[in-house]
Amino acid sequence: MTIREEALEAHKKWGGKIEVISRVEINDRHDLSVAYTPGVAEPCLAIQKEPELSYSLTRRSNLVAVVTDGTAVLGLGDIGPEAGMPVMEGKCALFKEFADVDAFPICVKTKDVDELVKTIYHISGSFGGINLEDISAPRCFEVERRLQQICDIPVFHDDQHGTAVVVGAALLNALKVVGKKIGDVKCVVNGAGSAGIAIGRHLLRLGLGELVMVDRAGIVARGESWLNPAQAEMADITNPRDLHGSLADAAKGADVLVGVSAPGVFKPEMIGSMARDPIVFPMANPTPEIMPDEALAAGARIVGTGRSDYPNQINNVLAFPGIFRGALDCRASKINEEMKTAASFAIASLIPENELSETNIIPSALDKRVARAVADAVIEAAKKTGVSRLPL
Repeated sequence: MTIREEALEAHKKWGGKIEVISRVEINDRHDLSVAYTPGVAEPCLAIQKEPELSYSLTRRSNLVAVVTDGTAVLGLGDIGPEAGMPVMEGKCALFKEFADVDAFPICVKTKDVDELVKTIYHISGSFGGINLEDISAPRCFEVERRLQQICDIPVFHDDQHGTAVVVGAALLNALKVVGKKIGDVKCVVNGAGSAGIAIGRHLLRLGLGELVMVDRAGIVARGESWLNPAQAEMADITNPRDLHGSLADAAKGADVLVGVSAPGVFKPEMIGSMARDPIVFPMANPTPEIMPDEALAAGARIVGTGRSDYPNQINNVLAFPGIFRGALDCRASKINEEMKTAASFAIASLIPENELSETNIIPSALDKRVARAVADAVIEAAKKTGVSRLPL
């Protein structure tokens, strides 16, 4: 069987990838009275007086909602909330497996931003954090922004920030291999949607020297009529030389080429036109913008993709479990930029400098050390920036 056929059969057999398991035993009347009525009234009344006790008297302190509207599921597009459920269940399984975070999938039947925000806000009191997933751009930017304003728990759109954090870690180590400083390099990001824009912003925070964004209509530049509001904001902080034209024009002389776009759009001649020792991250899934062997043959020094069957897999699972583990452990009110930056450096640090190579710039997605290292870095950043709500 192919992996797709095997996956379908496995999902039929599993009947779902997660389940709810009780943390208490109820074997007699006394157990029932303590766990449920009448005893359960006491924690209810305590929380009524002091809502913060919901973190210590319920599972809220370790519970994350994984929420989608099904409009941008993997590379499948707008397939609806029910069809997005297998991905949300998978995400919950990864939360538990890699960071012992209990996560619950919530698939919402609306494409209306107001309704989506209202729905998530109204259930937020049951959770310690909200992981937004597979919501289409540019709506996802507004949904996240508005929720961050009104919720008192972390709200994190993983398609944006998880991807950005791992790309940042991979780039930090790749630049060490090729002997370049991040402030001296030009990076082109192809795909000016949610992931591309988040990657661009994150790399700039890491100190990137020059960033050029490209979308299907061409280079993101001030004054272009086709820009959406999020792209227009990026035009104001990128493309300092005011380049116009195509992806091929943008790639000339670039040190780094990142793809979060579509299969096959990186051509060998584009790689050949880049600066010395090109770093290429074609991350479209399952088929990248250029296959690694083709990119290497065209002159790329380092290649990283989203695939597990090639070296340097750039996978969100390196970021989101540890980020939420850290945010929950310090009861952070938000996940801020400093916490994301700390996460990138923590991931990068797990590859000792004497072990860095063209095929070893990022830890394995299955490396169980990563989540704890990221969590510790996130907690420290949260404390330093005042968003931790637990005693220092």
